[in-house]
Amino acid sequence: MESLIPADNNIAVMAALFTIAAIGFFAERTRIGALVTGAVVAIFLAILASNLRIIPSSAPAYDFVWTYFVPILIPLFLMKADLKKIIFETTRMFGAFMLAALGTVLGVIAAFAFIDIGGYPEGTAAAEIGTREAAVVGSFVATYIGGSVNYGALLSSTGLGEADPSYASAMTAVDNLYSGFFLAMLAVIPGWAWLARRFKVIDHSEEDTPAIEEGPITAASMAFSMAYALIVVTIGTLIADWIDTLVEDGGRKWRFAIISGLALIPATAFPRTMARMRGGYEMGIAISFVFFAMIAAGADVVSLVQIAPLLMLLIGIMLLVHAIVVFGLGSVCRLSLPELITASNAAVLGATTAPALAAAKGWRNLVTPGVLVGVLGYAIGTPIANLVFEFWPG
Repeated sequence: MESLIPADNNIAVMAALFTIAAIGFFAERTRIGALVTGAVVAIFLAILASNLRIIPSSAPAYDFVWTYFVPILIPLFLMKADLKKIIFETTRMFGAFMLAALGTVLGVIAAFAFIDIGGYPEGTAAAEIGTREAAVVGSFVATYIGGSVNYGALLSSTGLGEADPSYASAMTAVDNLYSGFFLAMLAVIPGWAWLARRFKVIDHSEEDTPAIEEGPITAASMAFSMAYALIVVTIGTLIADWIDTLVEDGGRKWRFAIISGLALIPATAFPRTMARMRGGYEMGIAISFVFFAMIAAGADVVSLVQIAPLLMLLIGIMLLVHAIVVFGLGSVCRLSLPELITASNAAVLGATTAPALAAAKGWRNLVTPGVLVGVLGYAIGTPIANLVFEFWPG
């Protein structure tokens, strides 16, 4: 069914995404909006608009957001990320992220212990990839440790994407749905007073670096900030493309890691100079809201209920166990609730949403650690998922 805004009307689609983001910011001025945050408002508005066929569930404009907006978020958020100032937070976040990775693996084991998704008939082309269960298990381990980059790699390496494209599409759709709801849940958790009292309280609102020569955000400062971000992304992409010529898909998998590394060099080496580049952080938050809306727009609730109820139950169990492990063991390990939320976000959704949510919640000194552990997920998600795939019984 066609949406009110056609998918090929790129300007109108982008206008809708930015409008949803703007409403999210406006909602934060209200009592309810301040409680649930503008990010959650933007997510659910996008889900509602998509399923009411006001905006399309997929569109070339969404690809534009993925291709250009998402990588720009990293250098914008890392402009003032002096690593020398955040080693302590990064160390704690590393432990929180490893808990999140453990929660993912245990969640997958628990989910598939209760649910049998079936296999392929013997002798069919699809059966040559092994059991469908092993391929699905590996793919979900990949996406909930490192994000979509690892997920795509496992769909390819296991052969599931080519052997059973309809099932792979259903997996992707359910994953998109749960990503939006899980992100919304993570954003709401800090307002749950009963739960918040169970965790160590740490003030995460401090800047990563002290303010230096603070001044107004001007058109010139925003232009310099955006130019810097685009230059970093351009250089990082060129390096990734060069690596691709040496190792197939090697650069593509490491693109965000390369961009992050490049962005951290001037931020750590020249913190006083970078502190004078104002406006990048604010632009990053605005773009992150557009990104949230774009992710949520891919959640087609009606079709998912019809074609993938088993997958919805499966992922629901995975994420429930993941959350129990992260927040249960995290409380015992004396980690703060914002640290655990950021780590879980980095594992389940990747290195882009983790700093975006941290920034939106005002946890400024978790923005850089959120990116770093997200990049760690890119590095370890695929090998861990491949091991699970190779040694999964049956």
